[in-house]
Amino acid sequence: MKRLNFIAVTTAGIAALSVTPSGLAAKVRGKSQIRLGGPVFGKYNSPDEWITLLKTGGYRAAYCPVPVGSTPDLIKAYRTAAEKNDIVIAEVGAWSNPISPDLESAKKAIEKCIDSLALADQIGANCCVNISGSRNTKHWAGPHADNLTDTTFDLIVETTRKIIDAVKPTRTWFTLEAMPWAYPDSADSYLKLIKAIDRKQFGVHLDPVNLVISPQIYFRNGAMISDCFTKLGPHIRSCHAKDITLREDNNVPQLDEIVAGKGNLNYSVFLAELVQLKNVPLMLEHLNSAEEYSRAAAHIRTVGRTMDIDL
Repeated sequence: MKRLNFIAVTTAGIAALSVTPSGLAAKVRGKSQIRLGGPVFGKYNSPDEWITLLKTGGYRAAYCPVPVGSTPDLIKAYRTAAEKNDIVIAEVGAWSNPISPDLESAKKAIEKCIDSLALADQIGANCCVNISGSRNTKHWAGPHADNLTDTTFDLIVETTRKIIDAVKPTRTWFTLEAMPWAYPDSADSYLKLIKAIDRKQFGVHLDPVNLVISPQIYFRNGAMISDCFTKLGPHIRSCHAKDITLREDNNVPQLDEIVAGKGNLNYSVFLAELVQLKNVPLMLEHLNSAEEYSRAAAHIRTVGRTMDIDL
């Protein structure tokens, strides 16, 4: 999702979380692998050129290489190249606001989600991902007083069903990335959505940074990550990799997104949990250059090596 810097408001009643996840060593036994991926830098005009760029980055997962509206032959060519070279296409982004109060904007967003989900199914991506949206008319992914309400929850359920039912995917899942100010905003609210939407091809996209919404969670985010995998693990289709930092020179808690390795996200816990899932990619995002992506990947791989996990 597009870069977000946000101020986290401490919520009364948030229980202190333990930061001692149990059995990390027991979770990772022997040499294991996680598929790391990210954007490719450089132009490509064929599946072979795309594969070369992925290998240059050392990636075994990728974002969708073709846009909505591509011909069936082109989609098939990239799907075949991915399969031949052991690349998992992690996700097709459908970034839009399907619950916008502007009905015309919402209609266009729903159409984009439907088209993106169809592409994900055709190319064999793990998922199509969007946020649930926002009732904010000025900022499509921004906070709004009506976002975290029962009425909006019901609207998200209705809209998500409409998208999935229009495509009836068989090879992919439609997923919603959690946000600090929109449903799903926690593992529990995601479980509630899964039950309410009641569609087999509705899955989970996990971005732990988006769930760090208070200083309490910031300092104990490993426990939050473990809780997400415990509750949502079988439904997770793809994950995002970034980092987060808490300003220390501000009277109001301010949490900022940052390059992986420069913040406080507990990657030891994240990798130990993720490695238990089969072929669920970890996708780098929101960085500004190939050099930044290289540094972020190097940090995550370094953490992985200490745990005998290959990325």
